Amino acid sequence: MQALIKISDKQYLVRQGDTLFVPKQKTAIGETMEIQTMAAIDGENTVLAAGSIQAKVLAHVKDTKVIVFKKKRRKRYQVRNGHRQQMTQIEVISL
Repeated sequence: MQALIKISDKQYLVRQGDTLFVPKQKTAIGETMEIQTMAAIDGENTVLAAGSIQAKVLAHVKDTKVIVFKKKRRKRYQVRNGHRQQMTQIEVISL
């Protein structure tokens, strides 16, 4: 059984026991959070049901570095910046 969930305007297809990285959530480490499902998929059948899943927050971490480079040709202008996005690692407990 799989479920399609939506967290912070991003969609994820999850199964029970999956761990995934999502944009940072306000839930503390070790607590469980309830996420609304968009659809449940059982084999080849898709059920559009408004259910919810339970997920446990494992850690708050940073993602890989993203480099932002700007340059204007022949103007001696170039700027190099980077940042690391805040992420939350969660584990799906029950569907």
